[in-house]
Amino acid sequence: MNSSPSDFQPESTAKEEAIEEQQDTEQKLFPIVGIGASAGGLEAYSQLLPHLPTDTGMGFVLIQHLSPNHKSQLSEILARKTQMPVIEVQDGMMVEPNHVYIIPPNSKMTLAKNLLRLTPREKILGKDMSVDAFFESLAQERGSKAIAVVLSGADGDGALGLKAVKVAGGITFAQCSGSAQVSSMPNTAAATGYVDFILSPEAIASELAKISLHPYITYPEPEEAFKVLAQNQEPLETIFTLLQAETKIDFTSYKHTTLKRRILRRMVLYKFDVLEDYVKYLQSNPKEVEALSQEFLIHVTSFFRDPEVFQALTEQVFPQLMQGRTPNDPIRIWMAGCSTGEEVYSIAICLLEFLDTQETVPKIMIFGTDISELAIEKARLGTYIPSLVEHISPERLRRFFVKVEGGYEICKPIRQLCIFAKQNLLADPPFSSLDLISCRNVLIYFGTTLQKQVLPMFHYSLKPTGFLLLGTSESTGESSDLFAPVDKKQRIYARQLTATRLNTEYFNTNYLDAKVNDAQRNSSGTESDFDLLKEADRIVWNKYIPAGVIIDSELEIIQFRGDTSSYLSSAPGKPSFNLLSMTGANLRLELRTALLETKQLRVPVRKSNIPLSIQ
Repeated sequence: MNSSPSDFQPESTAKEEAIEEQQDTEQKLFPIVGIGASAGGLEAYSQLLPHLPTDTGMGFVLIQHLSPNHKSQLSEILARKTQMPVIEVQDGMMVEPNHVYIIPPNSKMTLAKNLLRLTPREKILGKDMSVDAFFESLAQERGSKAIAVVLSGADGDGALGLKAVKVAGGITFAQCSGSAQVSSMPNTAAATGYVDFILSPEAIASELAKISLHPYITYPEPEEAFKVLAQNQEPLETIFTLLQAETKIDFTSYKHTTLKRRILRRMVLYKFDVLEDYVKYLQSNPKEVEALSQEFLIHVTSFFRDPEVFQALTEQVFPQLMQGRTPNDPIRIWMAGCSTGEEVYSIAICLLEFLDTQETVPKIMIFGTDISELAIEKARLGTYIPSLVEHISPERLRRFFVKVEGGYEICKPIRQLCIFAKQNLLADPPFSSLDLISCRNVLIYFGTTLQKQVLPMFHYSLKPTGFLLLGTSESTGESSDLFAPVDKKQRIYARQLTATRLNTEYFNTNYLDAKVNDAQRNSSGTESDFDLLKEADRIVWNKYIPAGVIIDSELEIIQFRGDTSSYLSSAPGKPSFNLLSMTGANLRLELRTALLETKQLRVPVRKSNIPLSIQ
């Protein structure tokens, strides 16, 4: 019997391929822990490593600020603190579980395809940010299996990278100030609000050992872990119900894969191995419900994120916005999902820089909205810790920022251009007559149904000459007929002159709770309360003045003026004097938009030529 080369494979080759396949699988499974430190780092490492078990299945990568002019003895010193192999990294070295890797002097180290890559160290505004560089690459490569630890140090390195790890679904630690020889670095990390655990080095080691056993870490993908921890959809539905009751946000149509990952991450923090146990914890702890909702709405932003996008705006969008524009015609921009404001201020800065080259300088109105009240409060303050502005050029820092205690504040002229407001993009009214809408990295969290609702709303909100900016991983999808690509790579689109497929009933969803105003509900008086002058006023108002209402801050009608029957009527069901509940569908959308604009801008807003229909 003859055998062709393809029929026969040497035993050694088959074994090598099997080993390689096994190694590939293992490399995908295990988590990598990045541990950054500077001044006082040796002491912190020496306290952490002896308390780490040698069989966690994790790889440990230590990024220490080292003198570029001297050979490091760190690997030799730390090798005496643990039974795990301690190795000074060489370029292209593969990370293995239960090993400790030390950055060499004068190097920037990143992770790429499980290989540690070394390049010459570079300083940003005179500072060594090697911890940030590694953490950011770790987040990108390992996602939910990335763990970041910031130990003792004298600057802010690691804060931005640690945030990237948490956004990617990883777990974050900072050394508590009481145990740190120098506390600036871990304190700066903690100040971002993205640190899960603030502990001593010994306690960090203990926590890492516990985390290494959790399904979120041990299973290849979070989705697989979720299937093991939840045998049906009931716990997930209960979680959505709890969240909606507490936050008024319906997460049902958000992408479940992302939400499940976030739920699992919270379970790791509280040591829950069974989803039903975590649900019980949520039911008895409203603060954790709020924390989980913030986890779902985690804020991904930074100043001038993706610089190429801002260059494209300056070169392709802003010039077109200025064509035929007069000084009395304001530029109106809306950032939907603006998070803590960095992108709002970044676009404002770029626009002002562009207008420096123009003869006509119109008024600028920039609206930033987000569903998180906490994020909006931070955006309004416009104050940021130093690590958040370290990538901004010195020229921009001098012109657009003011140094204050604890960081930098956006200068007053920029802040005066920007109006921030809490808004549920899926329920509250949109702005109108806009030149540009930026909604970056929001749609990626929405399911197809929600995307099909939001994009037509953006089309409605833009002027015929307006533009839409999306995130680098987003597109107009099934609404591509509403927008024409201007720059496909940077996800910039122009509004198409086509009819908007707007579902006005959609905008009424969850806008405000229907409440009956106590004063109005109990307004039926007795004969003793009868006032002839008030009755005369009522007759005059009803017969001769234009129809109108007086409302309170929650849109509850507290007084009717004139004959409003052509505009308002009671809807079937529970009685309500909420203005929007009594308004017909066609009028409701325009009315809500006008109310939001007049509240935010504090100026009269007029809408006209609206077809009416009474519900």
